[in-house]
Amino acid sequence: QTCIKLMTDGILLSEIHHDPLLYQYDTLIIDEAHERSLNIDFLLGYLWQLLPRRPDLKIIITSATIDPNSFSRHFGNAPVIEVSGRSYPVEVYYQPLHGDDEETQQISLPQGVVAAVNELMQFDDGDVLVFLSGERDIRECADELQKMKWRNTEILPLLSRLSNSEQNKIFHPAGKRRVVLATNIAETSLTVPGIKYVVDSGLARVSRYAWRSRMQRLPIEKISQAAANQRKGRCGRTSPGVCLRLYSEEDFGLRPAFTEPEIQRTNLASVILQMEHLQLGHVEDFPFIEAPDSRLVSDGYKLLFELNAIDDKHRITSIGRKLARLPMDPKLGRMLIESEKESALNEVLIITSALAIQDVRERPMDKQQAADEAHKKFADNRSDFISLLNIWHAWHKQQQKLSAGKLRQWCKENFISWLRIREWRDTHQQIAGMLDELKLRFNQQPADYNAIHRSLLTGLLGNIGMKGEEREYIGARNRKFLLFPGSGLFNAQPKWMMAGEIVETSKVYSRLNAKIDPLWIEQKAKHLLKRSYSSPHWEKRSAQVAALENTTLYGVLISAQRKVNYGPIDPDVSRKLFIRSALVEGEYESGADFFRHNRNLITELESLEAKSRRQDIVVDDEVLFEFYDEKIPAGIYSGAQFEQWIKSLDADTRKALHWQRENVMQHDAAQVTTEQYPDHLHSNGIDYPLQYHFDPAQHCDGITLITPIAALNALNAQRCEWLVPGMLHEKITAMIRSLPKSLRVHFVPAPQFATACMQAVQISDTSLATAMANHLKKISGVDIPFDAWRLELLESHLLMNFRVLDNNGKILAEGRDLQAIKDKIGNTTVTVPVKTDTHSIERDDVT
Repeated sequence: QTCIKLMTDGILLSEIHHDPLLYQYDTLIIDEAHERSLNIDFLLGYLWQLLPRRPDLKIIITSATIDPNSFSRHFGNAPVIEVSGRSYPVEVYYQPLHGDDEETQQISLPQGVVAAVNELMQFDDGDVLVFLSGERDIRECADELQKMKWRNTEILPLLSRLSNSEQNKIFHPAGKRRVVLATNIAETSLTVPGIKYVVDSGLARVSRYAWRSRMQRLPIEKISQAAANQRKGRCGRTSPGVCLRLYSEEDFGLRPAFTEPEIQRTNLASVILQMEHLQLGHVEDFPFIEAPDSRLVSDGYKLLFELNAIDDKHRITSIGRKLARLPMDPKLGRMLIESEKESALNEVLIITSALAIQDVRERPMDKQQAADEAHKKFADNRSDFISLLNIWHAWHKQQQKLSAGKLRQWCKENFISWLRIREWRDTHQQIAGMLDELKLRFNQQPADYNAIHRSLLTGLLGNIGMKGEEREYIGARNRKFLLFPGSGLFNAQPKWMMAGEIVETSKVYSRLNAKIDPLWIEQKAKHLLKRSYSSPHWEKRSAQVAALENTTLYGVLISAQRKVNYGPIDPDVSRKLFIRSALVEGEYESGADFFRHNRNLITELESLEAKSRRQDIVVDDEVLFEFYDEKIPAGIYSGAQFEQWIKSLDADTRKALHWQRENVMQHDAAQVTTEQYPDHLHSNGIDYPLQYHFDPAQHCDGITLITPIAALNALNAQRCEWLVPGMLHEKITAMIRSLPKSLRVHFVPAPQFATACMQAVQISDTSLATAMANHLKKISGVDIPFDAWRLELLESHLLMNFRVLDNNGKILAEGRDLQAIKDKIGNTTVTVPVKTDTHSIERDDVT
């Protein structure tokens, strides 16, 4: 009654923290503190805090692999008692896979294992335990050992993917000498009976969390001296033993004394969450025996923020409090909480329960193909998570109609572990009870694929992938990986997927995969998305500022070049674009009186600029921008906001928004008159509309004469050579300069002779070139042949541009060669109204 023994495997700190009976105990025994697990470090830190309040409390820590001196220092130089775990001596031999000199040929690990076991076979009878790093080494060594065909000897692999019956063979000797091939699970987690000899490869696959890529790696590393001694201790328990190490004694001496604690090589999210929930302080201040790397701490906070368990100021959220009450991986708990919102709690609970335990599917070494075929009937080519659901439903369906014995047989035929599926069911029941305490509601109707996987995605946002080249996927933080070959999606290779886990072994693989919609990522990862914007611009139709948005999650491009409303995103830039594009440049339609007045004024002045071919009449756009910028309040960046603001103005304020002619003109344009720049050209009793345009880069630069097709042939080409009075002097000057040098020298300077021509000739229906030649001959005596005028050298704006429209206003032809246009269109007889100076008349004779 005064002593409590705490088994650290699976103990919950929250249970200790909230146990009032803890203060009634005199002694705490921390048993089997294996490998400096995360749980034991957490528990010992808490007890260190408890001791000042309980100075009478005694704590006893037992383990075969810990560093006793560091524990002693942590608890104020507590006494250390060493108790030997064996009573028989063990001889150690070193047999490295390569010799001491470089010339000695190195042998492979399977060859070294065969040689070591063969040597141990020369000793007395006794079982051999071979420590290897993983499944591949075990299978390769097993194949080589089988070839030796030792008499009365059986080779027994021991690994998690084997069926329970195969694993249990090591505990039931069959009267033969056994060679057991195992991973480091046989160091401390279980004891293989009857072991007299040990072969130690000196390697182990160690779980390490890479905080940069946020990926759980499983690299093969050299074990520590403590782990090597623990392996050695597996023999010598019942009789003297022999340990043969496949590395040199010098190599052993260079290895670290103790295995690196788990807290320095794992994800700390669950630790941080529990500490925040229990108000034990920040993980940086917690009295761990060996503090974790600050980068791992930072990554733990980032993962909790990803799960919405903490906010950006590291404060625990309501979701975080719920997660802290669930004794499971925070990512699995996050899926469950989200599934209630998605009405998919029933299905997600089944899936997360499966993820919390070892895979129920078995794959015996000698029946791998048969197991794969059996598992295919449960597979789903869209989601490996659905495959787990299929197994669950199939098992329960069989349970309803089969006896216990036949149900076991069904599991065996389908290569499903009977014990693990019972563990799955028990885990499901336990978590369901906890969810009831959290008052989460289970869905009454079956959830669809989308709801299930949206829920799962909330816990796997860091495990998304986008299809890259060939079979490679690009994931978060630019890590690249492949779909695991056993996945149901391996052949489908969807464009977007998420993975239950991404691990690095010989390659980087994603396991438990599912096809997803990238829109789900945007819905569930709003707090994590990075958005960048480009090309903000005014949209006339929607009357708002738009931009192109790129959305990324951990560097993965989720959406590209999507048009969005930029106003709320950057109100200041959007307001400036609204003023400049909508108001100054007129890319907006408003019914406000001042707005119409201002636009009409600018249109009138721009027409003067086009006629005079000068762009210095209207003030610079910056002046107009500043006018509006001073008067329009902040926060207005769209047409709707602008109209609402207009309605709130009084009459005086509206009047102040009217531009005055003198305010928007840089100088007077008195020379631009209707006589010099008329709006129509009169020919053969018809007024043809003229448009003025000043932009040398445009095909319609200069004057464009618009004619309906019915009035085309009535247009006098020679009259059009004269353009309009305001441009005639420039054209005459250019024509004189186009003459060959032998003729041009008689008319220098050209502008003076152009002025003389202007004073002497009158605009008429005769050719301009003929009229000029006659007058120049009169004043100089020089005869100018008609073909001497090189009109092709004239700039395009000095030639009339013709635009022909059909009855519906559609452009039929356009260009500066009137005769070519007439030839192209041909003769057409129509009846249309043609506008003259005073009235419209019917012209039936126009062809």
